[in-house]
Amino acid sequence: MEQDRPGIRIRMAVPADASSIASVLHESFTEYKSLYTQEGFAATTPVSARIQDRIEEGPIWVVLDNDAIVGTVSVVPKGESLYVRGMAIVPAARGRRIGELLLMQVEGYASERGFKRLLLSTTPFLERAIQLYERYGFKRSSEGPDELFGTPLFTLEKILEPQD
Repeated sequence: MEQDRPGIRIRMAVPADASSIASVLHESFTEYKSLYTQEGFAATTPVSARIQDRIEEGPIWVVLDNDAIVGTVSVVPKGESLYVRGMAIVPAARGRRIGELLLMQVEGYASERGFKRLLLSTTPFLERAIQLYERYGFKRSSEGPDELFGTPLFTLEKILEPQD
């Protein structure tokens, strides 16, 4: 899917992208590593073998900036909800509204398939990401999980409008 940003495009990930996706996740969250527990950071930045497993669990998209993968997001169905996970943009590519493009991609996918809402969990210290999610219509939910291996979490949801 081509976007209106020169050089930027989003496509479905393939197994050969797993190591690049793992690198994007690691690079994107490294600045926050000290705020995670060791296990929480490891779960947030999975190795390429785990990324390959995730490709089997649900779609993963990658953002390319002139052929270099600079962002990613994955989703997994949970009943009538689509759970958003592993969303990251490398620091050098931030501020270009790539996160919005990824959320639009996910919402379009969810709407086409009849999901009723989007769900995601995040940590309180990822303030820029939280602002993006809230601008995009996500609201805090009382649903768990409340932690990831000792790292605090909270859940956000976005109710999707039914498609005609």
